[in-house]
Amino acid sequence: MKSLIKHTLGYAGMLGVMFTATGCSDWLDPKPLSFFTPENTFNTYEGLKTSTDMLNRDARYFDFYPTAGSADPDILSEYFFSEMGVNGRTDASNAPVDLTRQITPSASLMGNASQINNYWTYLYKGIKDANTIFDRAEGVDMDERKKNEVLGLAAFHRAYRYYRLVHQYGDVPFIVHEVLGPRYDFNTTKREAILRYLKNDLDTYAPFLSNDVYIGQVTKAAAYHLLTKINLALGEFEDAVASANEVIGDGVHRLMTERFGVDKDLAEKDVVWDLHQPDNKALPENKEVLYISIDRYDAGSDMRSAAGLEIKRQIIPWYSAANQLKTPAGENGFADNNETKNPYLVEYGRGLNTLRATWYHQYMIWEKNTEGEYEDYRRKPGNWMHVSDLKYNNPDMKDKSWFGQNVRLYADNGTILSPDTIRAWSGWPHYKSNIPDQKAGWWRGGWADWYVFRLAETYLLRAEAYAWMGKTDLAAQDLNVVRKRANARPLDASEVNISQILDERARELFYEEPRKCELTRIAFLFAKTGKADEKGRTYSMDNFTQNNYFYNRIMDRTEFYNKGVKNKTGLEYTLSPHHVLWPIAEKAIATNTEGHINQTPGYAGSENNVEPMDIPNP
Repeated sequence: MKSLIKHTLGYAGMLGVMFTATGCSDWLDPKPLSFFTPENTFNTYEGLKTSTDMLNRDARYFDFYPTAGSADPDILSEYFFSEMGVNGRTDASNAPVDLTRQITPSASLMGNASQINNYWTYLYKGIKDANTIFDRAEGVDMDERKKNEVLGLAAFHRAYRYYRLVHQYGDVPFIVHEVLGPRYDFNTTKREAILRYLKNDLDTYAPFLSNDVYIGQVTKAAAYHLLTKINLALGEFEDAVASANEVIGDGVHRLMTERFGVDKDLAEKDVVWDLHQPDNKALPENKEVLYISIDRYDAGSDMRSAAGLEIKRQIIPWYSAANQLKTPAGENGFADNNETKNPYLVEYGRGLNTLRATWYHQYMIWEKNTEGEYEDYRRKPGNWMHVSDLKYNNPDMKDKSWFGQNVRLYADNGTILSPDTIRAWSGWPHYKSNIPDQKAGWWRGGWADWYVFRLAETYLLRAEAYAWMGKTDLAAQDLNVVRKRANARPLDASEVNISQILDERARELFYEEPRKCELTRIAFLFAKTGKADEKGRTYSMDNFTQNNYFYNRIMDRTEFYNKGVKNKTGLEYTLSPHHVLWPIAEKAIATNTEGHINQTPGYAGSENNVEPMDIPNP
């Protein structure tokens, strides 16, 4: 299997030279063609099919891996604009913290200043590639089954990327054909019209896909899973149930409820631990996988990302740095950059806490039993860690009385023992961050497979559809399928609402779901349906970027945004209602001289907006 993966994605990697990632000023300009041109590659079923593997490869780049010029993967921005996390890089003046001031169309929203512009670039790159495959497939002489399979794969990748774009930016340029020359005449299409087109595509082509594919390729179940999200976004809840049923009842996939994989004989572990260990994700016995990102350190440079996941670096507190966590005697509790003196570097990693977990993420959504213990596997000790679970282990401490004792935030006299609690004092899901390092002295979390879609989310999507329909008994059943696997108490139908479903998504899908996109999708639905949220508030599309569920939900739960909290550089954590959607880079709009791309409402330039189209760009 490894050799197959290496060969397939290696060929796709060579094809990738003709589709280079572009900057905002030429985000859809075709580049000079290499030897692997559409004319000599996209003329057979095999060439077209292999080319879709390039799109599978790219799916990990625009979310889970640090992009060029950045130490941060793009998915972090999905969590900075949510109730689950904030940027914890407290010593960086360009860290996306004061979002109201920093997030503007003219700002350089790339690298460590957020990945908003990176998403625009890389998502449209994939759309350009998918459109080329789609159009070229129409002219290739092959039987209808193979043609529809290729068209289905291209339709999936196009829909996957547009689903993200319309919930990041709202109305955007909608291109569905190959771009054959420089164009500066694009116009904005309505979000709902785009979703309608994507729904029709997947309704048409998903039946032609297969679940019998090599690991890392798009399954039929993944296509119906994505269609469920699109049906929900359109407010077509019965269709969402139907498409979710195609996944849940396909006879191939099932929730993993029994121990399996590399650690299955370790009695102190559980099935949630097993599900998220990197060696287990691509196992044939793991039937929960619908779509997975494959990345192996030893699979060749054509497949390997530049730095791996680095998830430990992103979500673990910076406990090891000098002066971050003092003992009550005033000494450094840990040695940094020395795994002999600090074995925790190997066991847990050396984090920077770039994605700092909020109180909501760490405590608010979790229940304790009557003995004050967490029984939910996703939050139980060992699976979930906190700095306070660590023990001072610096062998250079002169006062040895503190060696081996648990880390404390306060001394007996009330003195705080950390100068930066944002960065050094929090918890994290160790069962997800337990990614081995292939490089010596790395301690960041290396190369590993990562879930994109899995069956647990399908259950949560169907539960959401039932909740919108008022069928809370059926919604509770689906929620409880996921909760039972996690050893959480079953919910009663009276407890079920959209907020509870979002809480369950937070428990189950951290660092898998694009959190901001899902919050925005649901905010649109509250505005479209007029249904009241959990506090009785109602919303309207007429003033969506001024009053929406996205903003109110975060404000109800955050201890950072708009609470006067500042980082070490003096940046104050702020968020505004219009952040329900991100701005489009000023340069992308300005260089489109022969058309009109609307700016996202709420940002400078949106006063020049015109009525968006109901159709794709010609």
